[in-house]
Amino acid sequence: MTEIIPGLQGDLPANSSKGVPFVAGNKKVAACAKHFVGDGGTTKGINENNTIVTRHELLSIHMPAYYNSIIQGVSTIMVSYSSWNGEKMHANRDLVTGFLKNTLRFRGFVISDWEGIDRITSPPHANYTYSIETAVNAGLDMIMIPYNYTEFIDGLTLLVKNNVVPISRIDDAVKRILRVKFVMGLFENPLADYSLADQLGSQEHREIAREAVRKSLVLLKNGENADKPILPLPKKASKVLVAGSHADNLGYQCGGWTIEWQGLSGNNITSGIH
Repeated sequence: MTEIIPGLQGDLPANSSKGVPFVAGNKKVAACAKHFVGDGGTTKGINENNTIVTRHELLSIHMPAYYNSIIQGVSTIMVSYSSWNGEKMHANRDLVTGFLKNTLRFRGFVISDWEGIDRITSPPHANYTYSIETAVNAGLDMIMIPYNYTEFIDGLTLLVKNNVVPISRIDDAVKRILRVKFVMGLFENPLADYSLADQLGSQEHREIAREAVRKSLVLLKNGENADKPILPLPKKASKVLVAGSHADNLGYQCGGWTIEWQGLSGNNITSGIH
């Protein structure tokens, strides 16, 4: 995870303060380390599930990438849908504020996942006022709300007016968000820079994408017998059968986050893009 941060944000100057976000000019972007923390250790590997480990195991196995990310000046950290020993990470003040912000001295901002605070309750959104209170007081600075954002604004405003969420918590969130925006130069250059647009889809980018695919492929089983593996295929094979719903479907082969969140089916998803 940490290797990509300099590529996105730029190389951190040697004299930079630990934990302070860094973005090297308007040709770079703010990086986000995620998903904090332990989402790779959930029971049976199930998404949004429970990670059952001791605190020592959590810090020694799942936390090191965040140590390194903060040292490299990562700007934002996203909280995980998952739980740690039964407590939702979006509600975990001990880890978000106590450890991430206070112990590790992370100075960027903490962001929720997509409708992440809704999932604090079961079923999701069952008590949204409670979810807002718990998440914001846990230390989340920016909340990702895809649809009814006015409900969140109204709910948080009421909680602040009633002193359920202290204004100091709002000040902390605003300060962190503004810090990242200042570091990115958004107040000097608020609009997108299109000068590099013609490089999108360049041959260099395609080669990097192919390299990423090659290095991230995982072969779960190579034939029925380890002594007679199927791969690599013999170069002299006259025919190779590729079967299944994904065999001739570019959309399925590209997978999720291709045009749409869950991906799309079909071979014309890039029609009109040259």
